[in-house]
Amino acid sequence: MIDICPQDFIDFAAELADAAAPVLRRHFRVPVAIDIKADESPVTIADRDAESAMRALIEARYPDHGIFGEEFGATRADAELVWVLDPIDGTRAFITGKPMFGTLIALVRNGAPLLGLINQPVTGERWLGVTGRKTLFNGVPSTVRRCPTLAGAVLNTTSPALFSGEDSVRFGQLSAAARDTHYGGDCYAYGLLASGFIDLVAEAGLKPYDYCALAPIVTGAGGAMTDWGGRALTLGSDGRVVAAGDPALLVQAVEVLAG
Repeated sequence: MIDICPQDFIDFAAELADAAAPVLRRHFRVPVAIDIKADESPVTIADRDAESAMRALIEARYPDHGIFGEEFGATRADAELVWVLDPIDGTRAFITGKPMFGTLIALVRNGAPLLGLINQPVTGERWLGVTGRKTLFNGVPSTVRRCPTLAGAVLNTTSPALFSGEDSVRFGQLSAAARDTHYGGDCYAYGLLASGFIDLVAEAGLKPYDYCALAPIVTGAGGAMTDWGGRALTLGSDGRVVAAGDPALLVQAVEVLAG
């Protein structure tokens, strides 16, 4: 089997994003009930309804494919092809009215990301990455910017609360070596990296639905994304990820993060 993503799957990913988008727009900046999950993260009816809409489409079109979603878990997780869904990556931003969130859609084959999509339904921004193809931003090729040294890099992470223990120490060392460090953004920061506005993103404690869609987007724009040990990301990765617009910068970041 060759690792090429069929156009039907690429088009279907866009359909999934289009199905989730009106659900999210309907609830954005509207008071909604907020539940707190076991991991202390917030969830709303918007998260659940958007994921339900996408899962229904997958079940109807590709009933033999697996599904792994943040809100409703895994179905046919051992399938060769699995759709990995995060209806709102950045729920905290969503519930505070900040358009710094996105819907994440990935297709993985035997655990390895094949396709990734970030959709921001309020601003109308969409990044699409497919293995072997150039990343597109709203249909136009997206390109990272070159920044070969940590000393010149703009580093981003969603929150310092992502790090604890030795991870916190290593991120602190990375931040100290970078030119500037910014916070916030969730998946949106990776889209900005793929568009050449951020040089480096490092995070920890992520789940597969948080990172699987991001790797094809970053790499297809000319960047690189791995775990903190420099290994390719898969469904089984440990949730510590680093993305760089310049592959030379990734090598330096991994040296710091791996300790």
